[in-house]
Amino acid sequence: MTPEERFDALIGEDLKIEPRDPMPDAYRATMIRQIAQHAHSEVIGMQPEGNWITRAPSLKRKAILIAKVQDEAGHGLYLYSAAETLGVSRAELVDLLHEGRQKYSSIFNYPTLTWADIGAIGWLVDGAAITNQVMLTRTSYGPYSRAMIRICKEESFHQRQGYEIMRVLSEGTDAQRAMAQDALDRWWWPSLMMFGPPDAESTHTVQSMAWKIKLETNDQLRQRFIDATVPQAEYLGLKVPDPDLAWNTETGHYDVGPIDWDEFWSVVKGDGPCNKERSAHKVGVWEEHAWVREAAAAHAAKARTAAASA
Repeated sequence: MTPEERFDALIGEDLKIEPRDPMPDAYRATMIRQIAQHAHSEVIGMQPEGNWITRAPSLKRKAILIAKVQDEAGHGLYLYSAAETLGVSRAELVDLLHEGRQKYSSIFNYPTLTWADIGAIGWLVDGAAITNQVMLTRTSYGPYSRAMIRICKEESFHQRQGYEIMRVLSEGTDAQRAMAQDALDRWWWPSLMMFGPPDAESTHTVQSMAWKIKLETNDQLRQRFIDATVPQAEYLGLKVPDPDLAWNTETGHYDVGPIDWDEFWSVVKGDGPCNKERSAHKVGVWEEHAWVREAAAAHAAKARTAAASA
């Protein structure tokens, strides 16, 4: 059996591709791109929420938010480690991010203007992420699949935390309810864009489906998120900002209005509200704290020398 036949057989039998298994160069490149973008997103995603740690409305809220931001850092670690099994170093991936040659999720290029935005991110952004990531627990590349199992468990808590913030606000004063509605208004459409462009315009979906990297299409995942989230908004007494939203009895799904894909591509290409701010902050912190990495490397080298001479 040739390496190509071995790879095809594993895919055909719904078995995992492991790091030492033969795989096409294009499959390896696709997995590196996808896992790296996911890892970068987790790390960059710490910024809009970390911005609110010192301004959270109570000590309890501060502690919860700190824990969540720490979780996101851990997710980045799991994913960079998974990418390294494909023969690329973490340093290479970080350099590609800093140079703008690899991307992160466009959702993190929007500002967090109020405390309600932290609720909306947990409820909508993490909710959209879970919808996509539960599928990835069954993706064809083993290390990625296994990393996603733990990540999804933690993301489910993040989604509940965000929804709980929105619930408290929606049951509060008129000003608090208005704050919750405003956050929903601003985060609804970017959350729908998180699933990527429509299937007809997606350049990667067909091949990713064939390799079982993806098991469902962008539009299928987006529809699942919409169907689950609209009733949650109704329960909160909030209005989804879509005048065309309607339940379709024939399809058994919600119909939604047109998504502004021009906005999506503009943000992807670097022209979103916070693209430059997010990237500059990431690079600045990386350079400013280079001494931490250097000290850790020196300590590890000293420990190895001591162990070798013992």
